[in-house]
Amino acid sequence: MKNTIPSVFALTLAAPFIASAATPADTLVIAQSIDDANSFDPADGFELTSVQAFTNLYQRLVQSDPQNPTDLQPTLATQWQPGSDNRSMTFTLREGAKFASGNPLRPEDVIFSLSRVIKLNLDPSFILSQLGWTKDNVDAQLKKIDDQHVQISWSANVSPTYVLSLLAAPVSSIVDEKTVMANEKQGDFGNKWLAQHSAGSGPYQIRKYIPHEVVLFSANPSSPGGAPKLKNVLIKNVPEPAARRLLLEQGDADIARNLGADQMASLKDKAGVKTLAVPMASLYYIQFNIDANPELKNPALWEASRYLFDYKGIANDLLKGQFQVHQSFLPEGFLGALNDNPFTYDPEKAKAILKKAGLTHVSFKLSTSNQPPYLDIAQALQASFAKGGIKVEVEPGISSEVATRVKAHQYQATLNAWGADYFDPNTNAAAFAYNPEDGSKTLAWRSNWHIPELNKQTLAATAESDKAKRVELYQKMQREVLQSSPYVIGMQARNLVALRDNLKGYVQGINPDMVYYSQVTK
Repeated sequence: MKNTIPSVFALTLAAPFIASAATPADTLVIAQSIDDANSFDPADGFELTSVQAFTNLYQRLVQSDPQNPTDLQPTLATQWQPGSDNRSMTFTLREGAKFASGNPLRPEDVIFSLSRVIKLNLDPSFILSQLGWTKDNVDAQLKKIDDQHVQISWSANVSPTYVLSLLAAPVSSIVDEKTVMANEKQGDFGNKWLAQHSAGSGPYQIRKYIPHEVVLFSANPSSPGGAPKLKNVLIKNVPEPAARRLLLEQGDADIARNLGADQMASLKDKAGVKTLAVPMASLYYIQFNIDANPELKNPALWEASRYLFDYKGIANDLLKGQFQVHQSFLPEGFLGALNDNPFTYDPEKAKAILKKAGLTHVSFKLSTSNQPPYLDIAQALQASFAKGGIKVEVEPGISSEVATRVKAHQYQATLNAWGADYFDPNTNAAAFAYNPEDGSKTLAWRSNWHIPELNKQTLAATAESDKAKRVELYQKMQREVLQSSPYVIGMQARNLVALRDNLKGYVQGINPDMVYYSQVTK
């Protein structure tokens, strides 16, 4: 039988010009923007498109259960045993596991994969460097016991429970050392080659990648998790949300991702289409620079601002369900997340709080991106704060320039978004509730908020092994930040996705890497 891959490319590239074209029966066709993709190397790629691909191309020692993400399940490891020193774990590797190349999984592959992250020192490497690993000591922290066992050690004061969370992150994907090193160039550990290829054991492998056009995955029948249901996944670059919607509506795409509220509204009652609004680990918040002026340092202003954020009006009316109200620093779906939303829009209550504190004629400048939805939200906040007697001057700018000013403490307040870097509550606690005074540019640092007690609590939570106790610690921190902090956390974003109603088995979770294609049928 002839290879059908070229015809898949021809069909999907021509799709915009064909009315009601059906996608191939063995191929999942996805319309989204892939212009952000920089690298498909798990030690390097930190963009949305790359991260969404990693779980389908690679496996980790342990991974989140797709149906219950807070539970970790054995993947390339079948079991693990913490050391008596509480600073090491020994993993038993899955017997008979192979990479897509046919090479067997070895302890050497685990050691190579984790150490190259530290030695390359690219964007995602900070996730593993939390273990105290450096390019000078990482080799001593990773040890082959025998052909089925590998020991991982660390020097940081963190628990095995926390280490498992980090080892479940995409950056901890296990790559095939023999294949990667066969493509090494000038000591780059295969980084340039892996940018456009794959060397994993996941259900798919990269068959072809044309930057800014398409990326094609083909099935890896020998994947330790089992062969995928469909032979191909083709992700087509369609930068405009309206064009994605049209391709889906015509049947030229099976999934349209990252749609806007208008596109979702127009698809709601379309025959053959179903829509999903999946909560994302992305929080939208106001942040004050408390050293910018005395008013911004006053906790009464922080409290009043919590009653001047028109949560429901912005989430439901302005942004039409693209967001949900959420006021704590852990997103819904994370271990220990508080889903209480005690604050409501109440300008009269805000006025009373300001009056009692002697705050009159309050004003501040709000820096934010000039792109939607930031500017839309900022303008709505300008109106809602005005009803409480606070004048807000919106200062829109290019996202990168706004971020630079915030990191330089050259701002009064900012409207921004924070996304989780890995699926553990520390990813947000270490941003909102941690300012170690060591130059780490956490959100607390950017606010000039000095919090020695919260610092201690954040560190204690990463050192705690008991799941219930960790939940208790994180919920205590969230309550403290919720009640008195220079942040007003208002909303959690939703990922708006539409798909043809003949698709079954598609799973998309809260974190960007939680996109699962292997069980999809059509």
